[in-house]
Amino acid sequence: MAIKMGRPEADGLGDVVRALSEWQYDGAPVQLHPGDVGWFWQFGAERTAQATRTWSRAGEVLAVGLLDGAELLRLAFAPEAFRDEEVAQQVAEDVSAPERGVFLEGKVSVEAPMGALVQDLLFKDGWESGEPWTLLRRDLGAPVPDPGVHVEVIGPEQAHEWAAALRASFDGSTFSEERWHAMAAGAPYVNARCLLARDEQGEAVAAVTVWSAGEGKPGLIEPMGVHRAHRRHGYGKAITIAAARALQELGSSSVDVGTPSSNVGAVATYLSAGLERLPERRDLYRDAS
Repeated sequence: MAIKMGRPEADGLGDVVRALSEWQYDGAPVQLHPGDVGWFWQFGAERTAQATRTWSRAGEVLAVGLLDGAELLRLAFAPEAFRDEEVAQQVAEDVSAPERGVFLEGKVSVEAPMGALVQDLLFKDGWESGEPWTLLRRDLGAPVPDPGVHVEVIGPEQAHEWAAALRASFDGSTFSEERWHAMAAGAPYVNARCLLARDEQGEAVAAVTVWSAGEGKPGLIEPMGVHRAHRRHGYGKAITIAAARALQELGSSSVDVGTPSSNVGAVATYLSAGLERLPERRDLYRDAS
């Protein structure tokens, strides 16, 4: 049967999140995670639904895409659809034709998991490799050490403090307390935790959110940041270790994270916290011409 692209309603996002959760498993390539949708939910359910695309056969969702801005589509596939020619061909056609309602004209990028057939088709169609991303993973089958700093799980009462710490970690960030509450109201946040690290004076020094995809499945760090006034004191390593412990407590089998390979400081931090490099991944892009 034909593959059909669709857009879920806001009240249908729970089904999308469940599908993404089912597609996460140990040994699978890193791909769009329910936590990625959860992080986007800071903009509200309606906007998240507008940014979501699904590809289905006979009513079964086989691929999901999230428009992370107007110029980047992040993809995930059901295990049986990774090399499915019909699915890959339809996705490739839909992202390549502006009239299909995925991208507008201009330079755009697609983030697809390593080994997905859609990568091959886009390459053949003239898409090019973009900047490399470093993917890292830590197995959670063994005990995770104490992070060595005070770390707390924050709730609605501390949302303003967590948001402020995150803003101070990323240049240009506009994350707010209101966005935290919107994110926390989303379906994926049921299996998530926001952590805040403090120094000996009680100052907030680092923030992280961890997202579980369910018992025995890989979890995700998105985002992690260290306050610009408290860097080079090991807080990035500490809160990453705390994130791994939190995901282990949630039943995750491993913890995944991705960062641009050019961000050598972030890569070094994750390695120091016991994560190991996976093969680099490159987005594919179509030039404006």
